[in-house]
Amino acid sequence: MITVLGATGFIGSHLIKKINQLGLDCQAPHKSENLNGKDLGKVIYCIGLTADFRERPLETVEAHVCKVLDILQNTEFESFLYLSSTRLYSFDDSLATEENILKVNPAYPSDLYNISKIMGEALLHACGRQVKIARLSNVYGKDFASKNFLSDVIRQSVDRKHITLENTLDSEKDYISVDDAINILLYIATRGKRVVYNVASGINTSNRKIMERLSFLTNCRVDVHPNAREIKFPPIDVALTRSEFAYQPSNLLADMDNLVQRYTNQHGE
Repeated sequence: MITVLGATGFIGSHLIKKINQLGLDCQAPHKSENLNGKDLGKVIYCIGLTADFRERPLETVEAHVCKVLDILQNTEFESFLYLSSTRLYSFDDSLATEENILKVNPAYPSDLYNISKIMGEALLHACGRQVKIARLSNVYGKDFASKNFLSDVIRQSVDRKHITLENTLDSEKDYISVDDAINILLYIATRGKRVVYNVASGINTSNRKIMERLSFLTNCRVDVHPNAREIKFPPIDVALTRSEFAYQPSNLLADMDNLVQRYTNQHGE
């Protein structure tokens, strides 16, 4: 039995669809359901906030820490896979491996997200049970209603034919397709041998490359805000994930055509 917690979210809903396609036994309890005393089998914990965490700090801690603690204290399970984030490497200057020491600054508002994810991970490490942690990079797919960067610039390019960037063209980070992500997450949940895994493409893509591709596909104009910040995340090491699961990630730039076409079909004129 696989139990997906957070099954109505972007990752969780795709996981449920994939699990059903594979014919595996699964359940997706509603967030209000009382799970106390239940055996949840193999848990995949997808509950969490993403781009809106700054406006919802209390809910962020509730999702990333408090609900995890409740599950650990009050349920039985065979294994527990926690979806963390490669944002935890934001202060690193070199290749981000699973063994890196993580750094945070409590005075920095954006670090509330990182601190809450680290606390969630720490609870799992300390609980003495069968646990796994997947640090996900920026997952993309047809999640066009979200506030995430990629969804936002695709909307702007199609709807307005004009993108205004708040970060510089040289800013860059790692992107992974939702299909790649859920395949790896299921592998980790059902047969993973390690505790911590990076789930990423292993390749950073710059805003410049994304804008060039969007400009070609939609003929949009791109402006950069005068006070734009440069944000560069370190490259994510996926050597362990590749070696254990024979993982070959998709490429964001190659997938841009399909993403733009899907959004245009749904919302374009």
